Amino acid sequence: MTIPRLDASVPMPDSLRGAIVALGNFDGFHLGHQAVAGEAIAWARSEGRPAIIATFDPHPVRYFTPDAPPFRLTTLDQRLELFEAAGADAMLVFTFGADLAATTAEDFIREMLVNRAAAAGVVTGEDFTFGKGRTGNVRVLAEFGETVGLRARAVGPVSEDGVVVSSSRVRDALRSGDCGTATHLLTRPYAIRGVVEHGAKLGRSIGYPTANLRLGNYLRPAYGIYAVTGHLPGGKVVHGAANLGIRPSFDPPIELLEPYFFDFSGDLYGQEIEVALHHYLRPEAKFDSLEALTAQMEQDCLTARKLLSGQ
Repeated sequence: MTIPRLDASVPMPDSLRGAIVALGNFDGFHLGHQAVAGEAIAWARSEGRPAIIATFDPHPVRYFTPDAPPFRLTTLDQRLELFEAAGADAMLVFTFGADLAATTAEDFIREMLVNRAAAAGVVTGEDFTFGKGRTGNVRVLAEFGETVGLRARAVGPVSEDGVVVSSSRVRDALRSGDCGTATHLLTRPYAIRGVVEHGAKLGRSIGYPTANLRLGNYLRPAYGIYAVTGHLPGGKVVHGAANLGIRPSFDPPIELLEPYFFDFSGDLYGQEIEVALHHYLRPEAKFDSLEALTAQMEQDCLTARKLLSGQ
């Protein structure tokens, strides 16, 4: 069963009124986000209430800085599945645009959280800010919320190795090819989901057919070769090696994620798959010949098989 995806601009269904809401961006849904969601879900269960995790889409940064490079760690579909796995009864989506950006903190609490979402309580991280000019914070949420019948709790930061867990830390790890740190902070490998497109069939011509995925709004991890798992339609999981980048040995350069799945034959064109990055093997490189490229790809696949053998 998939939990419902609710639009925050419309009234809450009767069955979900009086919920405890975890409120934040929750992009990536890392250890810190999971702590906020866990507090909300535990609170809801203790009072026999629904538990809802709320997120913003597009990310507010995309509204205020529209030319910012892609930085998303998860799509809404991925977040829906992560929230469901965490125990939420629904996902609530606040569409972030000019109207929400101009909403005062007090109006957001009264109109969006109380009148429309009909929330009984809200949980945020201690550093959460909201409202026009970012004037809302956990103190405003608690003090003004009390006047309109909304209870509020805040969850402190989660630290790993003495450093606070944050989406920025996850992004920095991925940009440097540190899959291990990213996986630890996210509690799962970073995964890119997309629809398989037709390409130039270059991989097929040298014995390594790949599934081509556009990166869209996802963060760009370090360009290079990765050991990956592919989550295919129907729930099948396969191992593979993938090139993420612009394929410097071919013209024209096109930015793609191109996984080659071991021991798999099938038509994936037009189907949505998810590719999880487990290990960074090496940077992209330009080869002088197809023979040299093929030899390196064979070595990459052997390395990836070994690294993934225990997974």
